[in-house]
Amino acid sequence: MTGETKRFPALRRRLPGRPAVLGERDFRWFFVGYATSLVGSSMAPVAVAFAVLGSGGGGTELGWVMAARILPIVLVMLFGGVVADRLGSRRVMLAAEVLRCAVQGVFAVLLLTGHARLWAMVALVAVWGLGEGVFLPSLGALVPTLVRREERLPDANTLLGLARSVSTVAGPALAGVITAGYGSGAVLAIDAVTYGVGAFALARLSVAPPGAGEQAGGEAVAGGREDSMVADLRNGWSAFRSRRWLWVTTVQMGLFNLLVWAPFLVLGPLTAQRELGGARAWGLVMGVYGVGAVLGGLLMLGRRPGRPLAVATVATLGWALPSASLAAGLPLGWTVAAALVAGSGSAVCGSIYESTLQRWVPTEVLARVTAFGGLGAFVLGPLGLAAAGPLADRVGVAAVLAFGAGWQLLAAAAVLAVRAVRRRGWDGEPAADAEEVEPARSAAGAG
Repeated sequence: MTGETKRFPALRRRLPGRPAVLGERDFRWFFVGYATSLVGSSMAPVAVAFAVLGSGGGGTELGWVMAARILPIVLVMLFGGVVADRLGSRRVMLAAEVLRCAVQGVFAVLLLTGHARLWAMVALVAVWGLGEGVFLPSLGALVPTLVRREERLPDANTLLGLARSVSTVAGPALAGVITAGYGSGAVLAIDAVTYGVGAFALARLSVAPPGAGEQAGGEAVAGGREDSMVADLRNGWSAFRSRRWLWVTTVQMGLFNLLVWAPFLVLGPLTAQRELGGARAWGLVMGVYGVGAVLGGLLMLGRRPGRPLAVATVATLGWALPSASLAAGLPLGWTVAAALVAGSGSAVCGSIYESTLQRWVPTEVLARVTAFGGLGAFVLGPLGLAAAGPLADRVGVAAVLAFGAGWQLLAAAAVLAVRAVRRRGWDGEPAADAEEVEPARSAAGAG
């Protein structure tokens, strides 16, 4: 291959090389640590589920444990955003990684020694959720500070999205094998080690603390830095709601999780069990969804659309296809193909949206704005999970899934009709909303 590229320079230009962002020392350290931590995180839910069932618990007990993880994430996300903007994202994420490492280590010891009780599992999983709740807002705010050249930011988010996609495919498969051979405790011990690797990588970063160097330009936080956390939240909310494209897309995501994704996760396995061949068929659908996300991430490397939010919104149209396929009673192959398209669209949308958020929101409020966006996107998800089954009993599984598919198409069209979404560009585009400001530049990006 080397000889061929020397003989044919045009061929060499077409071949993909290593993304330039991996040449950034801080990003490279973070990427390795984050990717390692993600693999452990994607393994842990499988191990926890089998730990609950292996201790004599049933569906009710498993539901308690799952809720114990999700609820703290929702409750502390806004607090995590405030703390990250005050203390710096790296410090908060480092503390969260250390906390989760300790929690999973204790959990592993209890399982390996046969002393894990249901109340202990609930408590440990709740603390695990607290760590996740403060980690997530910090993540979006940290990434721009790791990249010295702003044009590399889309590739940075694409690579992180690829790591998430690969981990969702590989993690559960590894967890199943290890749990079957060595038990759930071994999986959680591995998860603790991966969190330790993530913490080590974060400790190696040379990110400046908040307030050091050049302020992220473009917008001053209303009222300046105040001591009250309530004031910090108020300023973050002001920055969030003043951007029409941001709150419109957040509403879209929140209703997607309520009306489309939650019913799909609940009713999809039920449909697979009744009509498509059972658990193996559902595993194939979700596995191909993950493969699609990997392919979508690879597609986005080196690309920066001129109208990013419009492209991201068009990509969300694919999310309607799996629900539509199940509702129509199509053969398994059609549902698998729909999952491939939906997974690709998810990766494309996620990569573009994260980069746009980091480009157009000032660094000093980015963690808080990310927290408000995350809260709005996910707060209705548990309601959708709880309501999907009872609603399907009343109106039918196909009706619920078909409504979700139709809603997704209408929602995407409605979002595209918003000028602030349709016209938002990456470089130098005029703000679509009168109250919006020029894009922020992080101190790292200002280099």
